[in-house]
Amino acid sequence: MKKEPLIVVTGAAGMIGSGIVRHLNDQGHSNLLLVDDLKQTDKWKNLVGKQFVDLISRHKIFDWLVGKDEEIDAIIHLGACSDTVETNADYLMENNFRFTIRLAEWAIERNKRFIYASSAATYGDGKLGFSDDESAIEKLKPLNMYAFSKQLVDLWMKREGVLNRVVGLKYFNVFGPNEYHKGRMASMVLKMMEKAKNEGVIHLYKSNDLKYSDGGQMRDFIYVKDAVRMTCALLDPKYRNVTGIYNIGQGVPTTWNDLADALFKSLEKRSRIEYIEMPPELSRQYQNYTCADMAKFLKIFSGGVKQTPIEEAVREYVQDYLMSHDRW
Repeated sequence: MKKEPLIVVTGAAGMIGSGIVRHLNDQGHSNLLLVDDLKQTDKWKNLVGKQFVDLISRHKIFDWLVGKDEEIDAIIHLGACSDTVETNADYLMENNFRFTIRLAEWAIERNKRFIYASSAATYGDGKLGFSDDESAIEKLKPLNMYAFSKQLVDLWMKREGVLNRVVGLKYFNVFGPNEYHKGRMASMVLKMMEKAKNEGVIHLYKSNDLKYSDGGQMRDFIYVKDAVRMTCALLDPKYRNVTGIYNIGQGVPTTWNDLADALFKSLEKRSRIEYIEMPPELSRQYQNYTCADMAKFLKIFSGGVKQTPIEEAVREYVQDYLMSHDRW
């Protein structure tokens, strides 16, 4: 009996990573090598009940890969520091840029499927739009070091002429189960939940741009289950020839006010929103509007990939996961 090909998933205990493990398990795939640094966190709980062959530190990955050329079919590289206010540029360069490049080189040299996480943060303030057109990568101006570290990977791929050998995914505002460990980088749905449930109020930032009302700033929110399906679709044999950079979003912007209203509705409470001043350090790098241009992705997946409407996604997240503190 032919052995199932091995898939490597880095950042495997994170929100998207653990969702990918769950999705692959549900499809009958368990020959998975998971890579993550759990440290003193509860991220390990995201992997309870999931099937895989081993879980190793990212510091051990290149030792583990020795002699495994024939076994490995694909690498989904999601591991990174995703803190948008991280100020240690050297750390971000090593962790997000150089580690990714080294792993990509390993995969490209051996003709392995390599899917890596870029970020919608690379689009900066959005003045140049949100198109995943690879000819415009150099024009983008990230607003923080995290986004810059992600853009440097995209630029390296283009400069080295290997965008036709890899897939880079620019995830927009992903939210959903398995993000309890993310702290200040958790989605606003998670952050707003307890306050909305216990105090009946949600605090949103006042607008720092006259074009937007308070709470009227807009983001492209995408449910993690949808982002996972879109990512794993690229493992399908019929899409193995798909390469390059793609947005992963809904392609529909939602205001913070609408997101808050959806949360109150899922709790069966009356909406009550209060607006607070935005911290100066956040205001300088704040994205008031994001909306993924999904034309390129949808041209390939003409049949579409299931997208969950925001109100429905918030309701499922709140009622099936947050209320009971469950994981996916």
